[in-house]
Amino acid sequence: MIFTELCYRVPALRAAMAMISISCLLCLSPVAAQPADTPAPRADYPNRPLRFVVPFPPGGSNDIIARAVVGRLAEDLRQSVVVDNRGGANGIIGTDLTAKSPPDGHTFLIVGNGFAINPHVYRKLPYHAERDFAPVSLVGYGGFVLVVHPSIAARNVNDLIALAKASPGKFTMASAGVGNMAHLSGELFMSLTGTRFVHVPYKGGAPAMTELLGGQVALYFSTVIVALPHIRAGKLRALAVTGSRRASVTPELPTIAEAGVPGYAVDGWYGMLMPAQTPPRIITRFAGGLHRALQAGDVKQRLATQGIDTATSTPDELRKIIAADLVTWSKVVRDAGIQPE
Repeated sequence: MIFTELCYRVPALRAAMAMISISCLLCLSPVAAQPADTPAPRADYPNRPLRFVVPFPPGGSNDIIARAVVGRLAEDLRQSVVVDNRGGANGIIGTDLTAKSPPDGHTFLIVGNGFAINPHVYRKLPYHAERDFAPVSLVGYGGFVLVVHPSIAARNVNDLIALAKASPGKFTMASAGVGNMAHLSGELFMSLTGTRFVHVPYKGGAPAMTELLGGQVALYFSTVIVALPHIRAGKLRALAVTGSRRASVTPELPTIAEAGVPGYAVDGWYGMLMPAQTPPRIITRFAGGLHRALQAGDVKQRLATQGIDTATSTPDELRKIIAADLVTWSKVVRDAGIQPE
């Protein structure tokens, strides 16, 4: 009461109280507060750890490529990247997982030719190869190599053909699953040479290689990247590469066509996909980091020594490669008489 009267009688005090009152009103005023409907600032991509899905068990070619680039990719994107091996069903389990993941760029998938083969081998895939994925970029090219266990008395392709024709159905051929590249490479070989091997499918390239090394199967059309260490160690004998040209990492090995099977050629590619509807700006950001990782000298060298030539592309270029392969492998599967499961 006394303070109020003093303020009234003393002009300086009255002015000071007025200023305090105005300040308090401004602090409490809703105009000074952030409007409730103002959107929060958009977080930069990526804003949490990323999942790199490899649809095969550890040790296969897709897995080796993933682990070669993951460090550089994480550094570029400034987020941790976890390699998630989801093997099984010839790559279908991991591929389906990616198709059904949120299209926010935090889950991505590495695939190869088998991605374009599965639609012709399985009647009801849980995803659509073209509609359910957003292509990102090529990752690289890698050939395949025909290898035999050292117990097999074949020093070259013609020796193997002669042995197979002398004992039809005697020799077993491993693959990473019905209808995958290893299987179809063998089917094409048998078709062009008039030979017959007993096909033994496994759940991935790693277990197939393990069985070959143990002598449980006679031969395998393996990726160069997986077979090369065993070839160099003398644990396997390489007869020829499957591609349309010799592999830079094994220039001494002829192509199967050069070795006596005209018309034979199986080349391999690897590419990166994300779920459909992933925003283009996210794909562009991710692809930039991926391209820089693939162009790093240590990554290129690491993969080159194992038979993989790194490569990049636009999303549309990868889309066209997949579309062309879908047509090519449809014919091979049909000619091989492989019945959709």
